[in-house]
Amino acid sequence: MNGSPTVSSTLSRQAMAYVLAGGRGTRLMEMTEVRAKPAVYFGGKFRIIDFALSNALNSGIRRIAVATQYRAHSLIRHMQRGWNFFRPERNETFDILPASQRITDQWYQGTADAVHQNCDILLDYDTRFIVILAGDHVYKMDYELMLQQHVEQGADVTVGCLEVPRMDATGFGVMAVDEHDRIIDFVEKPADPPAMPGRPDMALASMGIYVFNTEFLVDVLARDADDPNSSHDFGKDIIPRLVREAKAVAHPFSRSAIRPSPEAQPYWRDVGTIDSYFAANLDLTEVIPDLDLYDHSWPIWTYSEMNAPAKFVHDEDGRRGGATSSLVAGGCVISGSTIWRSLLFSRVRINSYSTVELGVIMPDVTIGRHVRLRNVIVDRGVHIPDGLVVGEDLELDATRFRRSEGGVCLITQKMIDRLANS
Repeated sequence: MNGSPTVSSTLSRQAMAYVLAGGRGTRLMEMTEVRAKPAVYFGGKFRIIDFALSNALNSGIRRIAVATQYRAHSLIRHMQRGWNFFRPERNETFDILPASQRITDQWYQGTADAVHQNCDILLDYDTRFIVILAGDHVYKMDYELMLQQHVEQGADVTVGCLEVPRMDATGFGVMAVDEHDRIIDFVEKPADPPAMPGRPDMALASMGIYVFNTEFLVDVLARDADDPNSSHDFGKDIIPRLVREAKAVAHPFSRSAIRPSPEAQPYWRDVGTIDSYFAANLDLTEVIPDLDLYDHSWPIWTYSEMNAPAKFVHDEDGRRGGATSSLVAGGCVISGSTIWRSLLFSRVRINSYSTVELGVIMPDVTIGRHVRLRNVIVDRGVHIPDGLVVGEDLELDATRFRRSEGGVCLITQKMIDRLANS
């Protein structure tokens, strides 16, 4: 496993992690009607934001701030319940920073503005570094190693980068770098992405992770705030300007990715669409997934609910409670039904003679009898009526539910209610 032990992380104890968690996530459709994208459930137990927060904690960072904006109640409640163990007397802090018009009468206008409006709070903690993180990606990474590179190379900004096949990088901001990792050009969504030195088939795409010296960042953000032509965004404005005017350095994710084995590929996912969200969840049902949730040396922290153990009941032909290649959370009751390659969050009940194949079932869902579900995401609290069949007639599914380009059906209670009333 890559990564340094948290007890020896020295630079990280001089850093604050600033997590940008205000995004709406419109491509997740109805999943983000009542919650921000970072608050969306993931992996049978977690929320998406838990990955960035856990990476910071496991890296040794003990000062964390989270900027929220869009429909933040669910997200704030989750953090209050699951991330309330920081102790100020140990120089630990966890601040939730809703958009509150601290500087102007505007809400956060961009990712850079979401930091600028809280610069007085950042300065008050007197940290040497600020690590800017996106709160809506799924990955494991040791930020201490990125901080070390930042200091060793005397960078003004260090940018976390994914190594991706060159022609797959056309939808990203792409870095052109020299042999010393210095960024010499930044191109937004290029048709012909620049290649990595010595690797003509690969390119470096921005992860939206940045390390700054605190005072330098505050000065840069103040100047950006005064620029009427700026959109006040790190990727669109701040980073391209620093590539031209300062020393910007790239940090390839492969150097600090936490992996289940040395030969495993670094795992990072933007779960921003129904299909990518569905696929990333099902990745976890593999025998040895590239994202290891069972690694006690790099745990994913979250709010742990008080639930009874999962329960599987009935053992007769045609009515046998069981699950194969699946993750089943506490409080679930699998009553005479069959589950295959699926994730069941807390307190899901599936009644007799039903099957779920390739399903992501969020908390507090009840599935009736004689139901067949395949390639589905079921939102929280949905009651699936007896006899419903989804995933066998795609044209019919598209008239009743939200069907993605990849054929995944998202089911919400509003959709079920419309079906009952039709």
